[in-house]
Formats: sequence, C-alpha cells, structure tokens
Amino acid sequence: MSNATEEVPLSTTAERQVVVGAAGKAPSKEWVIVTREITREYDMGGEVVRALRGVNLAVRRNEYVAIMGPSGSGKSTLMNLIGCLDTPNAGEYWLNGQMVSTMRDDDLARVRNKEIGFVFQTFNLLPRATALHNVELPLVYAGVSSAERKQRANDALASVGLGNRVHHRPNELSGGQRQRVAIARALVNRPSILLADEPTGNLDSSTSEEIMKVFAQLAESGQTVIMVTHEPDIAAHARRVVVLRDGLIASDDRREKFAAKMGN
Repeated sequence: MSNATEEVPLSTTAERQVVVGAAGKAPSKEWVIVTREITREYDMGGEVVRALRGVNLAVRRNEYVAIMGPSGSGKSTLMNLIGCLDTPNAGEYWLNGQMVSTMRDDDLARVRNKEIGFVFQTFNLLPRATALHNVELPLVYAGVSSAERKQRANDALASVGLGNRVHHRPNELSGGQRQRVAIARALVNRPSILLADEPTGNLDSSTSEEIMKVFAQLAESGQTVIMVTHEPDIAAHARRVVVLRDGLIASDDRREKFAAKMGN
C-alpha cells in the first residue's frame, strides 16, 4: 500500500487552502474528501448558531483520520456534512470527485448509499437476524442477487474477524462482536469512506481497544476511515487527528504529535 498518508497532515490553514484548490475545480483523484470554506448555520428560535465557520479539510484516499473536539465545536455538524446527511449554507464539499454540496436530497441519498459506510455507537442490529443477514441487508436494498449477497456478507464478516460467527444472533455475541458486525455491514457496499461516529461510546475500555484494532487493520488494508470522537485516547489511534474548536480547525496533526500534546 502507498505511504502517501504519511505526507499529511496539513498543519496550517495556508497549506490546506493550497491543497483544496480553487472554488469550482475538482480536486485531484488522490483526495477522497475536500471541503472548501464550508459554513453551516442553524436558526435556533431566532438565534443564529454558527456551527461551522469556513472549514477547509482535505483527506487522501486510504487515510485514517480522527475528528475530535469538545461539545459545540462543530464536529457533529462536520460529520453530518461529510456523511451527506446535511448540506452547507456556503462553500463546497467534494466526495470522491463529485461536488455533493449542491445536490438535491435524492441525489445525496444515492451518493450516501454508494460512497459511505456508517458505524454508530449504537449497533442498530436486527435482534432476530443472524450476523450474516444483518450484514446482507444493505445489499438487499441495493438489489444484489442472493448468491452475491451471501458471498460479500461472508467476506465482510471475515474481514472483521467474525468468519466463525456468521450464524449467531446479536444476543449470542459480545458487545465488541456486535460492533464488528455493524462494521462489516458498513463495509459490505464497498464504500469510499467508512465514517464512524463515537464507535466505542457503548463499550468498555478493553472492548474499545479491540474495535480500534479492527479499524487499524481496515486502514492498513486500504480502507479510508474517518472517526468522530470526543475522547483523546480513542482519537490517538488514528494516523491523523483533526481538532475542531468554535467551528474551525484548531489543529491538524500526525498521531505522534497529537499524543505528545496530550502528554502520552
């Protein structure tokens, strides 16, 4: 695998602006995520909340990035925009060569289903379905044939170390295993990015380490992973950590520099 990920982070605003390029121009293919001066404001009962204030972010294909910040920093808003669950008030968002920030809801849904695999802190598994069937579900909705669904679901479960648990139901699995089923389900559509929102929020510390190893293995295999967390020790597992504060990028560091800042 290419070591291009080591060339990032872009530690200054000026560096990020050079990479993200000119407005309206498609970024080069090495960049799977590019935002240009994106802003997002909300009207909360007549009061305007400026959640994002002009964020420039560039993520290379195959990177493993954590986005973190305190409550109110804008990280959840940025996650929703990256995940095509929301659109900015201004600025551009390019995902895998497509400018999605101006798309309509139907087009956004299509891009979201094709390009993004979501992992949440709540596993959202069907309790009476096997691990295999839970992982197959996105492919059912996509109209994939039964034989291909089963093969791809088995492959996805094997990729997260659950090849011997395909016929187990959620209540027969540990919390870490259930989260791995959820990760396999997110991977089964072969997304451009895996977007994880507080993926260890419901797990104890030893199980959290187990899940972090899964993400590290996926990143090593070439999967682009974006993880949103408020926990510095979880963020430090990523190769690159972007910290938001007051709707802007406050820092953008390699793991080692971030860990040093945290005193680890």
